[in-house]
Amino acid sequence: MDINTFLNTYGYTKEFNLAVADELKSFPDKIPEEEFKKRKCLFDWKIVTIDGDDSKDFDDAVSIKKLKNGKFELGVHIADVSHYVTEGSALDAEAYNRGTSVYLVDNVVPMLPEKLSNDLCSLVPHKPRLTLSCLMKIDPQGNVEEYKIFESAIKSCARLTYHRVSQVLEGNMSARNEYGDFIEMFENMRELALILRDKRMRRGAIDFDFPEPYFELDEGGNVVDVRARELSISNKIIEEFMLAANETVAKHCVKHGIPSVYRVHEDPDPEKVQKLVNLVNVFGHRLKVGDKVSPKAMQSLLFRVDGTNAQTVLSTAMLRAMMKARYCEDNLGHFGLAAEYYCHFTSPIRRYPDLLVHRILKEWLKGNLDEWSITHYNKITRRGAEQSSETEAQATMAERDYDDFMCAEYMEDKIGQEFTGVISSVTDFGFFVELPNTVEGLVRMVDLSDDYYDFNEDSMILAGRRTGRIFCMGQQVKVTLAKVNTQLKQIDFVLTELTAQETPKEVKHKVGKQRSKHSKKGRKKKHRSK
Repeated sequence: MDINTFLNTYGYTKEFNLAVADELKSFPDKIPEEEFKKRKCLFDWKIVTIDGDDSKDFDDAVSIKKLKNGKFELGVHIADVSHYVTEGSALDAEAYNRGTSVYLVDNVVPMLPEKLSNDLCSLVPHKPRLTLSCLMKIDPQGNVEEYKIFESAIKSCARLTYHRVSQVLEGNMSARNEYGDFIEMFENMRELALILRDKRMRRGAIDFDFPEPYFELDEGGNVVDVRARELSISNKIIEEFMLAANETVAKHCVKHGIPSVYRVHEDPDPEKVQKLVNLVNVFGHRLKVGDKVSPKAMQSLLFRVDGTNAQTVLSTAMLRAMMKARYCEDNLGHFGLAAEYYCHFTSPIRRYPDLLVHRILKEWLKGNLDEWSITHYNKITRRGAEQSSETEAQATMAERDYDDFMCAEYMEDKIGQEFTGVISSVTDFGFFVELPNTVEGLVRMVDLSDDYYDFNEDSMILAGRRTGRIFCMGQQVKVTLAKVNTQLKQIDFVLTELTAQETPKEVKHKVGKQRSKHSKKGRKKKHRSK
């Protein structure tokens, strides 16, 4: 695939216009000393960044202290992009239009030029950088008792990776010897992250465990391996710390009436919830629904089906029943996180909403939010939320589209090979099978030549009229790769055989009742394999 053709399809370009280039020329290569005098300098703090092996832009850094009373002092220090990208500038207009960075397998379309994203704003080790800090005092139960938000300057003392931090925490002696000065820090991080996660789970946060693909490329950019991306303890540490900061900042904005852009996730649509309830019943479980479903009820269901045949089916159906998260100028809460307050504050290098939150917070810190400014920023946050939601949706589509192409390219030379996978989705034209490495392909209805199959939308199953054979999500099957079309990004499988894993008895029972009912009243949907 020609990358430029792909980018043009979505209207993306890596290049920035001349007005942006001219503004970049005005930025000095080093931050002037007088700027540090306006901020709280944390140069002597033990602050680190933890990112992926191939990351180039570091917009978040963390510090932690365990206090004598058992409480923790967690610092989340975020690149102060708003110092450079000011309202009304060409840089701001371009960042607004892009809305987000787009991360493809072997390419990045950045929201900001490299001079900012990989240099002046990036929290590279041992170099002074401007930041906005959220310093939280957290008790042993995970409650943020006190916090401070302030303009700061830091010098990261190490650029760490998820892989190496996890090795230290897992007892790898080579890693522990290399990072001996950080062992206590890492262990405090793990302890606090587990406390924060436990608090989230207790209040009903929903954690889906859907694997994402990781592509290994050769020097020519060709895919040599695809596997499920592993999330280690260090990934979870940073995730919990960023969530804590985002919630704290959102609550602060609501408390003080500061205009902001919130990350909202509204309650599921009642009609979709009812369909979910019906499907849950098919598998012999119950989903407690009163006037509306609660995150705790959904979380409880996920725990009950964990490790069962129903897990894939019900977790996928649950996700589809939910609303899509979006940006909004009003704080509507976050259903999936079971959070009353939530915003995005921690990634201003790659997300425009975070940049807006920083910009307005700094105005509040300086005491500049008068009545006119609040009216002004209310308009800006409304437009910014709408634009950011749209650009995020497009970026997600582009990233998935590119992943699909890379998967198809990887499978192109494997036609005729047999694989074992799990049915990930069932439709009226066939079913999709996902392999352990996350590659997904379609078994078409027309290739199921042994029977007539009826599609039941409520149960999400295909049922054979004559044989009684059933295909449902979560079922393990063996398939043979029949066809790959890289241009259309399509992978076609043909069914080899069912594995020893049986169809859940509850589904068989439900289908038996439905078949009996159909025999009396006639079937509504008929599909014949050719």
